[in-house]
Amino acid sequence: MTAGTGKPDLNVQQTQRVGHGPEAVGARPGLPGLDPVVDGAEAAGERQVPCVLLIEDDAGDALLVEELVADCEPGLSLQWARSLAEARHVLADQRPDCVLLDLHLPDSQGLDALRAVQGAAQGIAVVVLTGQAEEATGTTAVAAGAQDYLVKGKVDPASLSRAVRYAMQRKQVERSALALHASQLLAQENARLERGLLPTPLLRTPHGLQIVSRYRPGRAQALLGGDFYDVVQAADDTIHVLIGDVCGHGPDEAALGVALRIAWRTLVLSGVGEAERLRLLQQILCAERAEDHVFATVSSLSLPPDRRKVTVMRAGHPGMLVRRGEQVDWVEVPGGPALGIFDRAEWHVHELDLPECGAELTLFSDGLFEGRISARGDRLSEAGLLDAARSLGHLKTADFVDALIDHAERLSAAHGGLQDDLAVVHLSWED
Repeated sequence: MTAGTGKPDLNVQQTQRVGHGPEAVGARPGLPGLDPVVDGAEAAGERQVPCVLLIEDDAGDALLVEELVADCEPGLSLQWARSLAEARHVLADQRPDCVLLDLHLPDSQGLDALRAVQGAAQGIAVVVLTGQAEEATGTTAVAAGAQDYLVKGKVDPASLSRAVRYAMQRKQVERSALALHASQLLAQENARLERGLLPTPLLRTPHGLQIVSRYRPGRAQALLGGDFYDVVQAADDTIHVLIGDVCGHGPDEAALGVALRIAWRTLVLSGVGEAERLRLLQQILCAERAEDHVFATVSSLSLPPDRRKVTVMRAGHPGMLVRRGEQVDWVEVPGGPALGIFDRAEWHVHELDLPECGAELTLFSDGLFEGRISARGDRLSEAGLLDAARSLGHLKTADFVDALIDHAERLSAAHGGLQDDLAVVHLSWED
């Protein structure tokens, strides 16, 4: 007991009253408050005592809360702010586990005070303190986002400790629910991006044409990357194929990949020539990219109705695999730079003859052969991919593509897996 006052000494085990001057231990000038005193067990790191910020302008009510905290088991630590302004100063420097809020403050009242504290104490549990005649206000505050309310004069140490800890748990549940909702929205965004990056081929009369397409997101990526492809059949029955890769990963790169794919499809359907398409795609990339260093590699080919030749354009993209029976070769026509590197770049159309017995063409992004396959950091490489393709040349269409991807994934599994996205488009046809 403090001599002459009849009130308990404020230097209790869980809390310490801080004086009003700057000489008080732990206090800032002009900000009276209650600072926690750490007991021996907590100082030794054996347990963490939840920290509570009391926002209360009435010194008598603050004293009552302090006495309740002193008797709480397990313990709580307490800080005191007399106004919303003082509370903002505390919250700017510290992050308590829970806020006890009186709704009648000198600089804010009612639900306005609650909203102000919620804005300043993002993610922190809030328990509202109400008078005995204002219990309905507590219910309203909970509906407005507070985790709980307590009625002054009806609180004992056990109910205070329980309310604080339950409020903290409820806030954690709310944060988890928000995180789950954000994850679900992200999954929906990914699905929309995937539909944009990986379309259904636009074929009017396939005439025995078979297209196998595959996409694998890089294991280290939370979002789809910028790999994209498309297949369109023009009015003259020419089959046009595109595959590309925007550098980087994430929503900006994926959105840019979608924009390039849709632009390419529009240009094909509009009858724009092959060389002009790449020039226009570069203009679109430079206009839409988020940063100047972003570029995209692209390969496109056109397969006329007689299937006796194919025209190819390559902008910084890897070559392709050409299969004749069980024989597989790597074909890489001369190409120009990736889109977005040089303002006045040029790309030329190259024509390849196809054998009369037919051929199969496999286009892919570099994620298929850039996986690490040894502890030294060796990669599968283009040569390794070709060796694998030749060993799998006896397989047909979809089996060939799937086995090629499985081979790359299996070799890289022990060394971090395929870190980059990969896309594959395989064309085969009957004469």
